[in-house]
Amino acid sequence: MIGDVIAERYELLAIVGTGGMSSVYKAHDRLLERNVALKVLHAHYGDDEEYVERFRREARAVAQLSHPNIVTVIDRGEADGYQFIVFELIDGENLKELVNRAGPLPARRAVELAIAVADGLAFAHEHGLVHRDVKPQNVLLNGDGEAKVTDFGIARSLDVEHGVTQTGTVLGTSNYLSPEQASGKQVTPATDVYSLGVVLYELLTAELPFPGENFVAVAMKHLNEPVPDILERRPDLPVRLAAAIERAMEKDPARRFTSMGELAAELRRCLADLGTFDSDRTFVAPSSVLRESAPRRVRATRSRRPLYLLLVLAGAAAIVAGVLALGGSKSARKSAGPGSTGAAVALSGVAGYDPQGTGGEHDADAAKATDGDPTSFWYTEHYSSPAFGGLKNGVGLVLDAGRDTALSALTVTSATPGFTARIETGASPSGPFTTDSTTSTVAGSTTFRLDGKTGRYYVVWITSLGPHSSVDVNEVRAKG
Repeated sequence: MIGDVIAERYELLAIVGTGGMSSVYKAHDRLLERNVALKVLHAHYGDDEEYVERFRREARAVAQLSHPNIVTVIDRGEADGYQFIVFELIDGENLKELVNRAGPLPARRAVELAIAVADGLAFAHEHGLVHRDVKPQNVLLNGDGEAKVTDFGIARSLDVEHGVTQTGTVLGTSNYLSPEQASGKQVTPATDVYSLGVVLYELLTAELPFPGENFVAVAMKHLNEPVPDILERRPDLPVRLAAAIERAMEKDPARRFTSMGELAAELRRCLADLGTFDSDRTFVAPSSVLRESAPRRVRATRSRRPLYLLLVLAGAAAIVAGVLALGGSKSARKSAGPGSTGAAVALSGVAGYDPQGTGGEHDADAAKATDGDPTSFWYTEHYSSPAFGGLKNGVGLVLDAGRDTALSALTVTSATPGFTARIETGASPSGPFTTDSTTSTVAGSTTFRLDGKTGRYYVVWITSLGPHSSVDVNEVRAKG
C-alpha cells in the first residue's frame, strides 16, 4: 500500500505501473535520502519458486549491466514476504506514452531512440542476456530525453540449458513477439532485433504492423504475414531506413541483421543520411523512377512493387541516364573502344581501395556490390565532410572483371545518391589505376561511359561524398 515502508528503508510514494508478475512504485530511500523505483513481486507469486527464481535472476542479470541505455539496479532484497528490486528512478514517460501523446515521430528522433535502445541491448547480448520483451513500454525517457531499457524480467541467459523457461514456452508481449517466440522456439539475440524492428515501425507510424483482437491472432500474423510496407504509411521516409526495418523483421532469424550491433550500425548510417530528409531543410526528391529503383528488400509473394519491376525501372533509369550522357558530353559521344561487344561482363567485388588511409575500406563487404541483391551493399567509412575530412582525395571499390578487358560502360546503383565518382582501371587490385571515365554525380542508377582502356581491375573511385558522411554502392554492372 502507498505509505508502507519496505525493508525499513523504502517508503512507497506512488504506483508507477503494474504487470503480470510485479508492480513498480516510486519510493523514497530513507537511508540515502533519494527517490528510487521499487519493483515488487506480486504477493501471490511469493510461494512459487519458479517466479521467485525468475525475479531474482532479473536482479542478478541486470546488476551486471552498467550501460547508459540500461536502467541501473541499485539493490535487491526480501522483506515481510516480498521480493523486491531497487532501480534508479527514471522520472519520465515511456516510448508508448510518447507515441500516444505525439503521434508518429520525426524520422531523426525515432532513429536516434532506436539506436540508443540497440546500443543497450547489444551490451546485454555481449554479456549473455536476451531481453525477450522489447517493447515501447520497456523503454523509459529521462529528463534529457535519453532512452533507457528496463524490465529484464523474462530475460534469458544465452548459456543456460535448463533454466526456468524452456523451448516451447511463449513469453513476451504479442504485439512485439518474434516468430520464433510465437512458435515456442529457442530465442537468440535475433529475437530482440525483430522486436526492436517492430518498435521502430511503431515510432514512425504510431501504428502496430500486426494489430489483432487477441494474443493468438497477433502471434499468427507475426508468424505468417509479410511486413506491411512502411513507405505506404510514411512515404517521406528514406528507402534505406524502410529496408532496415524490413530486414530487422524478417521471419527467418538468419535473414535479419547478424547482431544488434549490426542493426545499430545500419541505423547510424540511416541517421547520417537523414540530413537530406530533415523537415527543416529543403530537399529535392529524386524522380519516381530513381526512387523506386533504389534498393530495398521486396518479397516475391507481394503483388505491389515486385522486385522484377524495380529492376526494370532501374534499367530504364540507366538507359535514360545513358541517353542524356550521350547527348550532353563530348566524351560520352565517343564510340566504344575497338572490339566492344555491348555484352554484359560479370564483375566481382574484391576490396575497398584506400591508398591514402589504412589501405582498405570495408573490404569484407565488397562482394555485396556484385551479388545481384540490390538490398545488400558495400559502403565507405564515415567522414566529417564531403571531402573526406581533408584526409584524402577519395576512396574506392575495386572490381574484378576476371581477365583483361576494355569495358564500354559501367552502371552504379546506390541508395545514397548525390556523391561524385569516376571509373579507373588497372592490372592489379592494389593499383596503380588510370582514369577511364569522366567524373559524374551518382543518382539512383548512373551509367559511366568508359574511354575503352584495357584492364582487369576497375575502381569506382569516389571523389566526394556529397550530402552524406558515408555512401553505399549497392550494385555494379558492366558491358564490354
